Amino acid sequence: MQENKLERAIQFAVEHETSWSRDSEGAWGIHSQDPPPWNRLLGPVHSRGPVSGTIVVNGKTRISWGEPERTDLTFSIAKTYLALLAGVAHDRGLLPDVGEPVGARVSGIGFDAGRNARITWAQLLQQTSEWEGECFGIPDQVDRYRVLKFQGIEAAGSTGDERPLQSPGDYWEYNDVRVNQLSLALLHLFGRALPDVFREFVMEPVAASGSWQWVGYDNAWIALNGERVQSVPGGSHWGGGVSISSLDQARVGQLLLDNGRVGERQVISADWIARMRTPCELAPFYGYLTWLNHDRRIFSGVPETSYFAIGAGSSFTWIEPERRMVLIVRWLDADHANEFFVRVLQAMDD
Repeated sequence: MQENKLERAIQFAVEHETSWSRDSEGAWGIHSQDPPPWNRLLGPVHSRGPVSGTIVVNGKTRISWGEPERTDLTFSIAKTYLALLAGVAHDRGLLPDVGEPVGARVSGIGFDAGRNARITWAQLLQQTSEWEGECFGIPDQVDRYRVLKFQGIEAAGSTGDERPLQSPGDYWEYNDVRVNQLSLALLHLFGRALPDVFREFVMEPVAASGSWQWVGYDNAWIALNGERVQSVPGGSHWGGGVSISSLDQARVGQLLLDNGRVGERQVISADWIARMRTPCELAPFYGYLTWLNHDRRIFSGVPETSYFAIGAGSSFTWIEPERRMVLIVRWLDADHANEFFVRVLQAMDD
């Protein structure tokens, strides 16, 4: 009976596929919603697969469906991966104090003067920085007044309007340009390409496959320590980003569920994973580039202890600590995500 209910839940997801085309030609993605001239791709995208996913319980795969081995774009789930990279930096002494201004350790990239000089790493990780400027030709204004459905509020203006900025730490806004600026800062902090760092300190320890990739925009190359290095974005808003299989995403999700531990090895400190799950004071539904289910605001049908990495399209990494479960689902219509999660819980608890 339990397996039948789980299979029916998965069939529900399959029947409620995103409206996005499977073909990446044309207006594919979210850049098309931006005001010109920023409504264009700056990095590569590729066609997608069907609704796919995998469910892992107590570290063992319970069920997979669709094309779980397919390497697909995962959009803003890459933001949560940036938070993990910040944890790597913190654990290795490169980022000892997230309350320190970014410009104290990284200079010459936009954190040296005015309001930007007061911005801390924690504010970038919580999306409260109010950083102002351009990152690889895209101004932060493009994402001002941007409101996602998970926030449950109405925007006070139209996306891309010139919203008056506040002091760092005084306003929460989901802004891809500022996240890309964080990625650039982490690149300078490590002094090496972030995909290489992610491979060494996260993907290899979790035994991920070699099929994933993390690429940047065509114009996002910089000179660093005598080498030409590409900065990578925290999503695929303007293309690029992380392409990864559902199975590899589940391995990263398991790392989060296990508080940064893989077997006997502490890959990322439990303290840092706890920080990622700590509610932002201004936006308690958000931690360090991670969605929290505070007051069941994100998904009413799942426990408050659940937390998520969420990408456009829609892609979800759901961490459910009470049942020791990691669920990956990709290309599900976001309007039906809560119902799908409820059906999964009912099947698991039957």
